[in-house]
Amino acid sequence: MLEYLPQEVRDGLEAAQKRAFARKSRLRVQVGEAVFPITRIWADGFALDGALTPNLRGNVDIYDGARHISQCLIVASHAENGDLICEFKRATAVQASAPLDYYRENDAPVGYLPKA
Repeated sequence: MLEYLPQEVRDGLEAAQKRAFARKSRLRVQVGEAVFPITRIWADGFALDGALTPNLRGNVDIYDGARHISQCLIVASHAENGDLICEFKRATAVQASAPLDYYRENDAPVGYLPKA
């Protein structure tokens, strides 16, 4: 149905959809001090607005609002239909505490009381 509309109207609709999604989306990529909104995300990559974002490569941080979700290693990025498609090799979830280097028993005491 959109193919019957003039090209200017189609471009305007596409730009309005991108603006509306960027306003609703809380996901963003942070590279140093620079922050870029994520338009789409999937299992091994994400898409950014190509007009706002330079080619990215290396370690980046992904945030959902103020919450740090993961760290990703971007290995490839290319432009496609006005978007910058970034593919990552690994995405490591951020944890609130450091990983343990020993096995903790389920019924282990949380702490010890001193002798009175």
